[in-house]
Amino acid sequence: MGRGKKILIGMIVLFVLAAAGIYGLGVYFFSSHFLPDSSINGLDISYQTAKSVQQAIADEIATYTLTVYEMDAKEEKIVAEQIGLQYEENKDIGHLVSSQKKWTWFLSLNDPKKYTTEAITTYDKKKLKKTVKALECFKEMQAPADAYIEKTENGFEIVPEVEGDTLEQKKVIAQVQKAVENGQPVVDLVEKECYVLPQVYRDDETLVQHKEQLDRLATAKITYDFQDRNEVLDSEILQDWVVQGEDGKYQLDEAQLKEYVHQLAVKYDTYGSERDFRTAEGNMIKVKGGDYGWVIYEEKEVEALRANIEAGEEVIREPEYLYRGYNREENDIGDTYVEVDLTKQRMCFYLNGTLLVDTPVVTGRPDKDRVTPTGVYALDNKKSPAVLKGEDYASPVTYWMPFNKDVGIHDAAWRSEFGGEIYKKDGSHGCVNTPPDMAEKIYNNIEIGVPIIVY
Repeated sequence: MGRGKKILIGMIVLFVLAAAGIYGLGVYFFSSHFLPDSSINGLDISYQTAKSVQQAIADEIATYTLTVYEMDAKEEKIVAEQIGLQYEENKDIGHLVSSQKKWTWFLSLNDPKKYTTEAITTYDKKKLKKTVKALECFKEMQAPADAYIEKTENGFEIVPEVEGDTLEQKKVIAQVQKAVENGQPVVDLVEKECYVLPQVYRDDETLVQHKEQLDRLATAKITYDFQDRNEVLDSEILQDWVVQGEDGKYQLDEAQLKEYVHQLAVKYDTYGSERDFRTAEGNMIKVKGGDYGWVIYEEKEVEALRANIEAGEEVIREPEYLYRGYNREENDIGDTYVEVDLTKQRMCFYLNGTLLVDTPVVTGRPDKDRVTPTGVYALDNKKSPAVLKGEDYASPVTYWMPFNKDVGIHDAAWRSEFGGEIYKKDGSHGCVNTPPDMAEKIYNNIEIGVPIIVY
């Protein structure tokens, strides 16, 4: 064998021995170290022992910071030291080393090995709760407020909700614990719904419907026509009548509705009331009693008014009446009426302000059961001819105009004289005995309902 060949063989042997040595060293080294291009939970652990990896993880855990995202782009941080966060040795890392393919370590250079394992940590729950409670976001919190309807000078308006920044402490603690236990770097309190939110927002369907209902109830305008006077019920008053029922819906306050109608009646009813009356002689007297006048039918008017308001109507109308007079002006006697002066035994009939009849009469004898009743009455009826009947008489008349049951104005053809003091001894049974021509003139020009004033 030549010398050159021997040298070549020697070099091959040396190379093989060297390669074997390197291989053996690699097998030995990677028996306790991680192979190249190895990582665990994203941490590069190439060429590190299990112990050094444990320490690296422990060091990383020690620098753990949890960023807490809050409302309005605010954020706070919680660090490991504040909550006593510590790493506990994970035996799985040692098993990962021993389970490596150390015999083919030289093939691992282009074979990335990515491991995941649970980073076992412990923390002090009391410290965590204390740290969370000490966060700035728990100081001077503003409570949320629901959107609501407010009465203003311009009507009803929806006041927007207030978000506030009140946090549910228990929920925040739970979310922070979860983030720490999972090693998460951030926790978003808005995303995790840790804030106490309003229950009613400005665009809430029910709230919007309620406002529409209120607008309708409060925008009605009812003008009561009392001929020479008006009474207006509008939003300024109606706004205070709207109340919320147990079902959450808005409705009219029944008590205020009824009271309003009642006060209308107190103010405008005239039935049987005392009146100032200017006599034919120009004297101002007071006359009371009788059945003439106006009476608002309160029950029916409440229903009619409610319907107007709930429909949001703008109307001009009369109230519902139980009794109606002949004239609706403040002086409800007006300028068409009959005036009977018992003292002077005189009767006047005014038609539209013009004195049409001025005649002496004979009224009831001033006995207890025959006296002509005083007061203001409405003409009840007209009849021609008629027979007037009593216990001891039956008198046919041509013109009969009753105003108080069986008391009325009629012609008395059997009398030749009227006026004076005839009534004191030869008076009627209460009726107003009238010269036939005057009775005829009144009968032909008077209407049922015209006031008859007796004093």
